[in-house]
Amino acid sequence: MYEKLAYHANCWGHLGGNAVGVTSITQLTYMTFCKLEDPLTDIAKAGYTGIEIFDGNLFEYKDRLSELKTMLSNSGLKLIASYSGGNLIFNDILNEEIDKIKKSIDISKELGAIHFVVGGGAKKSNGTNDDDYNKLADSLNKIDLLCEKSDLEGHYHPHLSTIVEGPDEVKKIFNLTSINFCPDTAHLYAAGGDPSKLILDLKDKVSYVHLKGFQNNPFSFTPLDEGELDNSKVIDTLKKINFKGWITNELDAWDDPFDGALRSFNYVQNHFR
Repeated sequence: MYEKLAYHANCWGHLGGNAVGVTSITQLTYMTFCKLEDPLTDIAKAGYTGIEIFDGNLFEYKDRLSELKTMLSNSGLKLIASYSGGNLIFNDILNEEIDKIKKSIDISKELGAIHFVVGGGAKKSNGTNDDDYNKLADSLNKIDLLCEKSDLEGHYHPHLSTIVEGPDEVKKIFNLTSINFCPDTAHLYAAGGDPSKLILDLKDKVSYVHLKGFQNNPFSFTPLDEGELDNSKVIDTLKKINFKGWITNELDAWDDPFDGALRSFNYVQNHFR
């Protein structure tokens, strides 16, 4: 049985952002609009021992962290990571974005997290150039240093709709930054990449992984046992590189969140035998 298996809390409500962030960059966070007790209960019931939570949901408890600690303890789940994001290429707002991310790192550390994941790298309306990648890399290096100071492992998560989607872009950014690589198998596959090959190519930077299913028509993310992405090959690759770290299964939306969590849990356990 693979024991270091977590699930993301982002499937138990509408996934979005804090609307205040439209006019106040310091409050631009990821949010799952739900009662956090619901994913905690279902994720533990499905058999997981860890959880990843968006920064916005953690910020809801910033003045009552003891309450969230108690909720985690009662569920039997460990906070493995939090996830934040930003544009990370615009000089005028960069300090505000980094400050927000630092606050998320601080809360994550207080709650006992091991990893911190960040996504981003804005696509500009007039196109992307090499300087955008250099600015993103500089921002990621700053975030990585903040993580290091808090004894967290920092990770960059390539993501659709950012300037790091496909395999060439993935390799480009990790040649420029010290931060670790958090592969999300569905995003990498949807962008034309081979998740297994990218994990092999960047194995020295892989210490935390997101597994997610994907189907192209219609475009949607799925539990691991559904869709066209064969995550069993990814698991074979993780075994090949002797990966022993935390894996977080993830699913952005599903009519029955517990069903999706349980199916993905069983999938990983069946293929790690």
